[in-house]
Amino acid sequence: MTYETLRFEQSDGVATITLSRPDDANALDKTMARELMDAAFRCDESQSVRSVLLTGTGSMFCAGGDLKYFQSVGTENLGTTLKEVATYLHVAISHFQRMRAPLVIAVNGTAAGAGMSLAVTGDLVLAAESAKFTMAYTAAGLSPDGSSSYFLPRLIGLRRTQELMITNRRLSATEALDWGLVTQVVGDDDLTQTAGDLAARLAAGPTNSYGVVKSLLVDTYGNTLESQMEIEGRRIAESAVTPDGLEGVAAFTEKRKPAFTGAR
Repeated sequence: MTYETLRFEQSDGVATITLSRPDDANALDKTMARELMDAAFRCDESQSVRSVLLTGTGSMFCAGGDLKYFQSVGTENLGTTLKEVATYLHVAISHFQRMRAPLVIAVNGTAAGAGMSLAVTGDLVLAAESAKFTMAYTAAGLSPDGSSSYFLPRLIGLRRTQELMITNRRLSATEALDWGLVTQVVGDDDLTQTAGDLAARLAAGPTNSYGVVKSLLVDTYGNTLESQMEIEGRRIAESAVTPDGLEGVAAFTEKRKPAFTGAR
């Protein structure tokens, strides 16, 4: 499928999604949000996708919602348009979170508004040294979306989330790493290679196990200790009899490197 606002490529188990509206700072309009949702569906459903790499093109990762586009739809259509864009974006994020494949996000430049919301949803987040992070919503008289009110308090705590959302403090990549928003800071010229290598390494790993890790962590705050342990017990038993589980145990006992296939 050909997209207008994204590039979607798949090779050796890695699906690479590149936000591609560089002349508009990769800002989200209805088309991009809908196409991002479709790309998430594809990654979630595909048996051959074993890791996903999401990044941007140009000097920005994503400037958030396209405010010029929102203004162009007219006041009478603005509320409906915003609901549509938010819904597409939220469905995309939900599927990225629930799919088996780990999501690597390579933040190649400034991530603002919904761009920052999206950036921090990765299972592993790599940021270029020049990247900047800002919520930006209240600067435009708006309120956060894109799952930021879910993920940010869990990642960095309530007080720091309040500061980011209310004051629109801008964080450097180094500050974002120190706060726990990103996994690693990489030199600008090395980001593409480093993120690609990471995605390739994950694509050769135990995909089903990664999916269980993601599921356990995304649900953990809603469960009691006993409920979470019950789920853990069931999921490790299920994991043990998958092809990758059987291969992993056999490789360990035979003292060799496992050859994971990601088969269900």
